[in-house]
Amino acid sequence: MQDKISLSQYVKKRNGVALGANHSMRNMLYRSLGAGSFPIFWHYWNPIWGYYLSRNIMKPLGLFLPSWLAVVFTFLVSGAIHDLAVSLVKWKMIIFFTPWFGLMGIAVVLSKYFSISYRSYPWLFRASVNILFISSTLLATYFVEGKYA
Repeated sequence: MQDKISLSQYVKKRNGVALGANHSMRNMLYRSLGAGSFPIFWHYWNPIWGYYLSRNIMKPLGLFLPSWLAVVFTFLVSGAIHDLAVSLVKWKMIIFFTPWFGLMGIAVVLSKYFSISYRSYPWLFRASVNILFISSTLLATYFVEGKYA
């Protein structure tokens, strides 16, 4: 990402509509779920959050870490921030999103490494595969945490 791109420009690039436009959420869901690979799913998912993660976590980490490791650490940081927010609301320590997001980060790296692409398939198939990536990492996190043991 260029240093000079603004949040508004970034959101418009990802959603195809301006920040706060009527169809911003619809476009984000359509583009992200219909992405032809799991890494591309994350290019479109929640562009506001992605903008700040890219600028403040991914890019600085990428200066001294291999890009694949910067990706995984960025997902871990995002998960940790989600855990912190839930912990503050519930007034108890929650550590769920960090491992889940870490697994999704690994899925992104591996799917990129193995060039897993389904872009030539219809939108519904692509959306199903992206949902499968998310739900399988979610279920794996539940099993690791012993919630379904």
